[in-house]
Amino acid sequence: MHAFANPTKFLAIARPVTPWALWGGVLLSLVGLACGLWLTPADYLQKDSVRILYVHVPAAWLGMAGWTGIAAASLMQLVWRHPLAAVAGRALAVPGAVFAALCLATGSIWGRPTWGTWWEWDGRLTSMLILFFLYLGYIALAQANADRGAGGQRVVAIFGIVGAVNIPVIRYSVVWWNTLHQGQSIGLTRTTIDASILWPLPIVVLGFTMLFTAVVLMRMRTMLADGKVEARLRRMARA
Repeated sequence: MHAFANPTKFLAIARPVTPWALWGGVLLSLVGLACGLWLTPADYLQKDSVRILYVHVPAAWLGMAGWTGIAAASLMQLVWRHPLAAVAGRALAVPGAVFAALCLATGSIWGRPTWGTWWEWDGRLTSMLILFFLYLGYIALAQANADRGAGGQRVVAIFGIVGAVNIPVIRYSVVWWNTLHQGQSIGLTRTTIDASILWPLPIVVLGFTMLFTAVVLMRMRTMLADGKVEARLRRMARA
């Protein structure tokens, strides 16, 4: 990863990748959602409400993946002092929070006809809500420590690593506790979802992931540009 530590080298890769990820993600997301809405059959129990999985599952995946990325960036910042790690962590926080919120909203909408309630304080829902609050805390902490140098950045990185404890809790909550939320439906070797309903989901997951990547790259590029402007203004003020 140190090969990309130089912002110039990073930007040389990020600039051409961003539009491909953005427009490729838009295309795949639209195709996958259209297939899921109009080409797949309704579930025999949940009827058409099952179609919300094409948004809910990718949102849950990216909400968790976003914090996993923050934890990895925080570790690189603390251990290897990677110069772009703090930028990557802050860039991941906002889109991660958006997808976590989208997961909670779609889960609530899905739960109303399925469970008969908008919300239930079971393990999966509660731990996902905690993840959303962790995102908000990380964003606020990063903003508060933006001008406090290396010491403030270390505090933000430690928070990013500690918050990762919640990720396995979300992942295994349906195994550890008897919750209202259904158990694991998709695994590495098997799935409980019929193939006639499942097949558009990987398309949407890939599309949403590409969109997430494009947003993170755009945010990192913006932060690096802002840093250059601030450094130039400081030099001009001292001149």
